[in-house]
Amino acid sequence: MYLLGYDIGSSSVKAALIDAKTGEKVAAVQSPDSEMEILAPQPDQAEQDPDMWWEHVCLATRKILAQTGIAPSAIGSIGISYQMHGLVLVNKHKQVLRPAIIWCDSRAVAIGQQAFQEIGPEKCLEHTLNSPGNFTASKLKWVKENEPDVYQRIDKMMLPGDYIAMKLTDDICTTAGGLSEGILWDFKTDKVADFVLDYFGIDAGMIPTVVPNFTVQGRLTMEAAQATGLTMGTPVTYRSGDQPNNALSLNVLSPGEIAATGGTSGVVYGVVDRAVYDPQSRVNGFAHVNHSAENPRIGVLLCINGTGIQYNWVRQQIAQDGLSYNDLEVLAATIAPGSDGLQIFPFGNGAERMLGNQNPGARVSNLHFNRHTRAHLYRAALEGIAFSFVYGMEILASMGLNMQVIRVGNDNLFQSAVFSNTISSLTNSRIEVLETNGAAGAAKASGVGIGASKTIEEAMQGVSLVRTYEPVPDEGLRRAWEAWRAELVGSM
Repeated sequence: MYLLGYDIGSSSVKAALIDAKTGEKVAAVQSPDSEMEILAPQPDQAEQDPDMWWEHVCLATRKILAQTGIAPSAIGSIGISYQMHGLVLVNKHKQVLRPAIIWCDSRAVAIGQQAFQEIGPEKCLEHTLNSPGNFTASKLKWVKENEPDVYQRIDKMMLPGDYIAMKLTDDICTTAGGLSEGILWDFKTDKVADFVLDYFGIDAGMIPTVVPNFTVQGRLTMEAAQATGLTMGTPVTYRSGDQPNNALSLNVLSPGEIAATGGTSGVVYGVVDRAVYDPQSRVNGFAHVNHSAENPRIGVLLCINGTGIQYNWVRQQIAQDGLSYNDLEVLAATIAPGSDGLQIFPFGNGAERMLGNQNPGARVSNLHFNRHTRAHLYRAALEGIAFSFVYGMEILASMGLNMQVIRVGNDNLFQSAVFSNTISSLTNSRIEVLETNGAAGAAKASGVGIGASKTIEEAMQGVSLVRTYEPVPDEGLRRAWEAWRAELVGSM
């Protein structure tokens, strides 16, 4: 028997097949090969067509079946990981009403800030662990205020993973973790945050039925089976936002454990056993995949919007044609730490929560035409992203999270030694790179829902260690970091 996992990102859809008996990855694919389009109808807005995600789920599924030759009937369960904080709206016929407003869209910042003040900071933080901020509930309020004709036709609001599950099973449901991403879960009452709905004037009937993360959440319809090449009746047994799922994939399940990733956005995610919050809401607490009211597991999430997307921009717009990321790494490594004074600030992908929801934009500082080369730009780009991680990790450390060991996957910016050594050295952390990804983690997690694994911990065993990065003190690098930090703080 095999387990199938999807990771629905804003750049691509990844799929992985896992052997249920051995836990080994059989195959992994992505669709498309290039990045999916993000629409920007106005500055600071970001949207995607949910049917584009579905199209690439179908393409990725057919691709992995063709690549492996595995019979669709041999797939025992399906798990879904998805980009967090998005808003998908459907009518009573389950038709999409408008493009999805995705995670890096900043249009609802003012709405969330006003709600935070008018509901009351203390109530928001104690009950939802966050300001409503630029999250899903605030995005829905934006639709209500600015697109009333769309709002009137809404039957259900969903997160991206809920939508893909609906396309597979025709059932509309969500999870407590998903609602906590949207600032719609009340941790004190262990139910939907009615006071947030009441404040925004949102009909509670728009919220889907809440189901556990690990359970049969629906079965593939005939239509979905025909579209994907899978077998009708295959159960969907797991879903989670991409960052809680990434942590699960790295076996980060217990208090004190830390996961990180450097994809389109950058994230550091630590697990605690209590309802903790940052009074300024610069980092955010969500229900982890194994959270329950009786046994709290809160994932404290630092998110930096402008990370991998910045490095991709550098490669596409500055690097010479044909250079791979590995080529850029080789060139960046020829430059000494600190990039000879060149600084890059990667904040060009929407409002940054850790900067108080400001959107300072990306910029290059201290560029000298007679001294700096493309290689300096590559190193400064990697260091700028790493410095933004370090800046945010100072916030997490101030909340009591231990940064001594950080687990990361082997499919993102942490493949870069320049990037990883910068973070390791400045935070005095050991970084462990593990051979896994979000789609593989979702696949393994789906096995819990059908009894292929008895526990989540058992499902996540056997992930191999690829390499480690150990901290190496470097005074030149530290001076560069302190200068970068001083300029960032001075500009805010």
